[in-house]
Amino acid sequence: MPSTPLRVAVVCSSNQNRSMEAHNILSKRSFNVRSFGTGTHVKLPGPAPDKPNVYDFKTTYEQMYNDLLKKDKELYTQNGILHMLDRNKRIKPRPERFQNCKDPFDLVITCEERVYDQVVEDLNSREQETCQPVHVINVDIQDNHEEATLGAFLICELCQCIQHTDDMENEIDELLQEFEDKSGRTFLHTICFY
Repeated sequence: MPSTPLRVAVVCSSNQNRSMEAHNILSKRSFNVRSFGTGTHVKLPGPAPDKPNVYDFKTTYEQMYNDLLKKDKELYTQNGILHMLDRNKRIKPRPERFQNCKDPFDLVITCEERVYDQVVEDLNSREQETCQPVHVINVDIQDNHEEATLGAFLICELCQCIQHTDDMENEIDELLQEFEDKSGRTFLHTICFY
């Protein structure tokens, strides 16, 4: 078992729902975790599918919450967005972009294939300095509240199993195969280097 806790990043598109639910659950289990988005802007559902609420990554969860409260308290209470933002602001002040973070991680877990591709592209475009490996794993999670919760528990279980391996580098492929068989999901996995 590693002597130091895994450094984990969980990444979705806007750092709102899937990555924050996993961040919440992993932090309650004492993991060294951070969460990120990869999008150019933060998008939250609006009054219609073609009218999302778009924010800059510098906007705090509190500011988003207050903005949506003013726009339509009933709609954003009913669809769970205010509840989600309330949870988010108790975890950290604002969403963060993965591409702007230069801190190293042992494990980066993405929540959809497009985000996985963006993370791998970003990591591969960086100048290698330490040659420290980082495992990037994709767990496809639909972007809704229920799937985010189920996905967060799956991510947590995966992190716990990886944390308890004696040799992550040699055991991770077998571990991911077991998780694929057990969950009925397919995981993408690659190794990048810092």
